[in-house]
Amino acid sequence: MFNVAVVGATGAVGGTMLRVLEERGFPVTELRPLASARSEGVELDYLGQPRRVRTLTPESFEGIQIALFSAGASRAREFAPAAVEAGAVVIDNSSAYRMDPRVPLVVPEVNEEAIEGHAGIIAN
Repeated sequence: MFNVAVVGATGAVGGTMLRVLEERGFPVTELRPLASARSEGVELDYLGQPRRVRTLTPESFEGIQIALFSAGASRAREFAPAAVEAGAVVIDNSSAYRMDPRVPLVVPEVNEEAIEGHAGIIAN
């Protein structure tokens, strides 16, 4: 079981990430939807339960093991290091780290073995 944060949870991609976690029965202990301050308090449905969106801050990742980012490159560059520092593995869906030679670019159906070389951030 994992504590999972979804950064950009109120956007189209973030919403899809939430649905995929549900559909695949991903083992989530705690789900933490994160977004901009204007989305603070919005309730999203996850497994039939309302989940309150929190404002994304560098402190948002305490206790999180997996952070799924879908909030754009600037947000990823700003907040992914804080997530890694807090102990999370970041899977970033933006372009922020795709060309960084220190960050594996992983397409699960093509090169899932590249995950082994990550140092806290995985681009996809």
